Amino acid sequence: MKNLKWKIALVLIVLLGALYYVFTKQINLGLDLKGGTHLVLQIDTKKALESETSAAMREIKRRLEEENIPLFSVERRGTEIEITLLSSEYAEKAVSLIKEDYSEMFDISVNGKKITLKMKPSYRAKEIDRLAEQALETIRNRIDQLGVAEPVIVRNGKDRIIVELPGVKNPERAKKVIGKVANLEFKEVVNTARTPDELITKLGGTIPQGATVTVEPSPEGPRFFLIKNGEKEEIEVKSPEELVKKFGGNVPDDQQILYQEIKNKEGKPVGYTFFILKREPILTGAYLKDAYPSQDETGMPAVSFVLKSEGARIFKNYTKNHIGTRLAIVLDNKVQSAPVIRSEIGARGQISGQFTYQEARDLSIVLRAGALPAPVKIIEETTVGPSLGKESVEKGIKAGVAGIIIVMLFMAVYYKTAGVIADVALLMNVILLWAMMIILGATLTLPGIAGFILTVGMAVDANVIIFERIREELRKGRNLFSSVEAGFSRAWGTILDANVTTLIAAAVLFQFGTGPIKGFAVTLSLGILSSMFTAVFVTKVLLDLLVKFKPQIFKI
Repeated sequence: MKNLKWKIALVLIVLLGALYYVFTKQINLGLDLKGGTHLVLQIDTKKALESETSAAMREIKRRLEEENIPLFSVERRGTEIEITLLSSEYAEKAVSLIKEDYSEMFDISVNGKKITLKMKPSYRAKEIDRLAEQALETIRNRIDQLGVAEPVIVRNGKDRIIVELPGVKNPERAKKVIGKVANLEFKEVVNTARTPDELITKLGGTIPQGATVTVEPSPEGPRFFLIKNGEKEEIEVKSPEELVKKFGGNVPDDQQILYQEIKNKEGKPVGYTFFILKREPILTGAYLKDAYPSQDETGMPAVSFVLKSEGARIFKNYTKNHIGTRLAIVLDNKVQSAPVIRSEIGARGQISGQFTYQEARDLSIVLRAGALPAPVKIIEETTVGPSLGKESVEKGIKAGVAGIIIVMLFMAVYYKTAGVIADVALLMNVILLWAMMIILGATLTLPGIAGFILTVGMAVDANVIIFERIREELRKGRNLFSSVEAGFSRAWGTILDANVTTLIAAAVLFQFGTGPIKGFAVTLSLGILSSMFTAVFVTKVLLDLLVKFKPQIFKI
């Protein structure tokens, strides 16, 4: 009975504070209740590692040539590089040069004139982890700029990411923004070609007499056809570079062929312009400071950008020395525009390319958020409609209310006056749990409702243990006051053990679970904490009041 006044004051303060949040704030609803999109993304780590190996191969080749080491060939096979020298006498020097920069990345072996570089498993594992973490952060930044409330973005395994977007009205747009690699590069234009025939000829290839090569658009990119004697046959190549080589042409190692789509008024590709570019970029998106939607000189949607100080310096120096030449702005290996440099350009520039306003806005988002370190593809997609979410909420609320009513009736019938007091504490537990979820910004999911209902049962379970101990003490002939005190004292250890073990289980579920499992774990954890307060502290305060002022109506 000690300090009963401050205990009552504490209970009232907590109750009033909880009621304020319940009636003035809204709880966040999860994907399964609000509707939205669930995506599982796979990071193409293989392609990223192969690209990294290609970059290393080009740098190693350049370094060996600078040191006048005669090379017969330098080839990449997956994440391996095979270097063949003209003479084995240069092998030791070549290996020494390679080890200076690439000993951490490759295991290096020598067999006569042949040097083989194999990517180390330890380096591969470290890179895959880095790629996944960088992709996770980039996707999170993009989704934040889309304005999605309470998204779930977590890693799942070494190369997968789970994304849940509650309340998203346009999932297709969200998928495009999330999955766009957005690898921005500025490259020097060496030459251009309007047709495949022109491209092949400019790179030293030869087309059979009387034949012509044409191109047709497709969702996957350009498809090439050989037309001869009135017959049309598709040429099985995956890129313009393969096409040139098929007709005997040669693309220099320091150059590449990319294309720009020519679109109609509806935004569909109807043709291509081919660009022969320097492979090494002048600048990349890593130097980008900001990007935002704008309009080009014709009033069409475009994307304006601002470079960081170092990028502005590089860009200024390059454009100053290359006035009159063309500069290609490349996004994800597609040329967006290739303007002629008319004057020195500093920190600001613009990307045009027959965008719609929405495309310009979305491109600005992905450029600001940064490029993905590797391509990602959607391997699983689930969409929950708002109507299904609304139905889930209604059913969950009905189940929760029904569960609370049944439990309250049982307690009132079986434990009489003490049971009514437990019911009052239970109602406070429900209010307090709801308020705690709002305050902490927790998201309520369908499994979370299940956790909510489970905590109701756990809350009265503590009261059942306490009341049974009080009954035992009363049977022993002790007075009401002593029985209440002893009942709480004896029950406390059991209640604490049961709740702590459940809390540990909930923590494990939260740590290793995803999506709905986390929702269940959050609700269960908060429910345990609130029930410990209401079932033990609040119930004790109410029983003390009853014993002190109305002991004659106490029944158990």
